[in-house]
Amino acid sequence: MKSSECYAGKWFEIECRNTSTYTYYSPTPYLKWIGLEVKSIDLQLGTVNINNPIYRSNCGSKDSRPVNQSLKGSPFVYSQEHNIFVAAGCNSIAILKLNGSEVSGCVSICDENYKVGDIGKMKLRNRDCNGKSCCDSSLPLYLTEYSTVIKGLKENKKSTECSYAMVVQQYRNYYRSDSYYDPRSYYIAVDGVVKDLDVVPAVLEWEIVNNLNLTLPADHFSYCYDTNITSSRYKRSGQRCYCRTGYFFNYGNPYVEGGCTGVSISFGSIILLLILWRVLKATKQTIVEKYRKRMFKRNGGLLLQQRLSSGEVNVDKVKLFSLKELEKVTDNFNTNRVVGKGGQATVYKGMLINGIIIAVKKFKVQGKIEEFINEFVILSQINHRNVVKLLGSCLETKIPLLVYEFIPNGNLFEYLHQQSEDFPMTWDIRLRIATEVAGALFYLHSAATHPIYHKDIKSTNILLDEKYRAKVADFGTSRMISSDVTHLTTVVQGTFGYLDPEYFQTSQFTEKSDVYSFGVVLVELLTGKKPITLTSSEEAKSLASYFIMCVEQDCVFDIIDEKVMKEGEKNHIMEIVNLANRCLELNGKRRPTMKEVTLELESIRKLTGKSNVQEGHNELVRSEDYQSWDDYSTILEIRSAFDLKSRTPSLKDIHICPI
Repeated sequence: MKSSECYAGKWFEIECRNTSTYTYYSPTPYLKWIGLEVKSIDLQLGTVNINNPIYRSNCGSKDSRPVNQSLKGSPFVYSQEHNIFVAAGCNSIAILKLNGSEVSGCVSICDENYKVGDIGKMKLRNRDCNGKSCCDSSLPLYLTEYSTVIKGLKENKKSTECSYAMVVQQYRNYYRSDSYYDPRSYYIAVDGVVKDLDVVPAVLEWEIVNNLNLTLPADHFSYCYDTNITSSRYKRSGQRCYCRTGYFFNYGNPYVEGGCTGVSISFGSIILLLILWRVLKATKQTIVEKYRKRMFKRNGGLLLQQRLSSGEVNVDKVKLFSLKELEKVTDNFNTNRVVGKGGQATVYKGMLINGIIIAVKKFKVQGKIEEFINEFVILSQINHRNVVKLLGSCLETKIPLLVYEFIPNGNLFEYLHQQSEDFPMTWDIRLRIATEVAGALFYLHSAATHPIYHKDIKSTNILLDEKYRAKVADFGTSRMISSDVTHLTTVVQGTFGYLDPEYFQTSQFTEKSDVYSFGVVLVELLTGKKPITLTSSEEAKSLASYFIMCVEQDCVFDIIDEKVMKEGEKNHIMEIVNLANRCLELNGKRRPTMKEVTLELESIRKLTGKSNVQEGHNELVRSEDYQSWDDYSTILEIRSAFDLKSRTPSLKDIHICPI
């Protein structure tokens, strides 16, 4: 296309290239200024399907350079909704980086039956990449450029097996039941085995960005609206248009004047269509109601109602919401209501009629029904101020929904690693958050009706409420443990960087595994560093192992956050260092219990509080907003069972090494 009238700015220019030596092959369309092959364009959705290169590592003559894709400066981004980051390999870590910082990644391991070459023969289509030989992870929003890195799982050891990493399109499978379509699972849009792949399909989203200074057509059949696709800095970074629907059949290009074609129909036809539409609507509503009632029964709704009425479920107010009610409060699960998105579920914000703000957790794929039931049963038996409160559930969908209290201030990871000047992460706040999380875990391990192991403690699963109090969340992988049961798992679950090495080796999860994960969070609070970092040689480095090394080499103060060093007293900081070091013991039996951890943190907080009073400092938040564990009657019983003077001796003579 030579004429500039054919496209809205240079970024939208399509160039046809002869990519084959055979004359009977048609030229291939490319986005000229980006250099990516175009497969299709959807004007209504604002998407472009492209062929995206993949990255190979340790594949001999087929090795490829690290993929460094860039859409920077263009009106395009890699779609978070339609793409996924996938890696295939054996005992390797695949990392997606943006400007040198990791933004996504996953870990894949192999079992004992693995043979060299099995990875290359793998077909990704319709495969559940849950960490065995392949893994996947979601993309961040506003992704305009990325690079990929594949490293060995063990430190200082490179992966020797041929491995693959890619940003690839994902499709939804839909399940039909009584003419009602329901999303059932996802499949990766890749045909063939991975060793034969050079490119994979991916999806770009686009908008008419504001800096193009274009006047979009004021057409009767087209409608343009503000969008925020390409920039997190602006609420309205551009616009999109689509052809209206109504009593006309509209199609065409909404971005040019007269581009949307309306085909009118006769008045009699309109009346007939209206009658048919009302009949179809009534029929569909009947079918949907029957489907929802069937799903309600299948998901145990009748039994749950009995338990709620009998008081068997130990929670003040757990409600069974209707799907219609949740659709109304979330604007039909509008993407504008999304407040959190992970690999397994999406969380939407809504407001009930009584003004209570809620968070609705919607699982993405079929097969997570077990996690839903598990999370509901566990949370219905928990009543603790530092654990996110379950308000109810909806059982009228293929995959049930959970409804929680809405926690407004995000998670600890964001607060810690993206600090703002308005709410600085002070030493007192860090210490308080650590104490609150420890107290919640101690409650789960000891004070609940049955011991509960969280199994995925990490800073992103620690939410912060309106007063920045900690709330432990995401119990999807948790388990209630009987006193006579040893918890063995066939698949290791958890998050790399927080995962207990002993659990990884034995597949036996104990309360001390939660202690290890909490130790990593404690080190995050001390250092302000992420659980996994890349060294200058692009080697994946565990914060836990780095912290232990610094303790052993008497250089631990070199990595403590500057704000902590400035605000905290050295002896108090060292007590926390010693406590974190004990939590990260490789031998789980040597780690303290969460009861011991809680009491130690309470003791340190009291000492810190006395020091602050003597020095005349004022805390950011009033002390009455954060009552200590001493306010609970159970603390008296705990203190009588545990003598603080008998705790494990702390490390001594730690020196600051010159930087």
